[in-house]
Amino acid sequence: MPVFASTGTIFAAAALCEIAGCFAFWAWLKLGRSVLWLAPGMLSLIAFAYLLTLVPSSAAGRAYAAYGGIYIVASLLWLWLVEGQQPDRWDLSGSALALVASAIILFAPRAG
Repeated sequence: MPVFASTGTIFAAAALCEIAGCFAFWAWLKLGRSVLWLAPGMLSLIAFAYLLTLVPSSAAGRAYAAYGGIYIVASLLWLWLVEGQQPDRWDLSGSALALVASAIILFAPRAG
């Protein structure tokens, strides 16, 4: 599998884990759900942190910065699929720009 494909898969899985984990806290504090939502939420956030360590990057900050664009897209998908609110053209334009920026950060040629 090419590096960009495996990196995309890792980032997508990390985004799902991060959003699900954060949503568990949101559900508890904002939606009045049981405190028991926090247990799977914390496990999901641990999985998110672990997954980011699998990205083929020599610098953690660069991997996190590149991940940001994927997180934006995943958050808008969550908005649409879970919360039932369709992203508008500004959401889509911004997320496309974020993906381009992520690709530049992660895949740009670097000097030794």
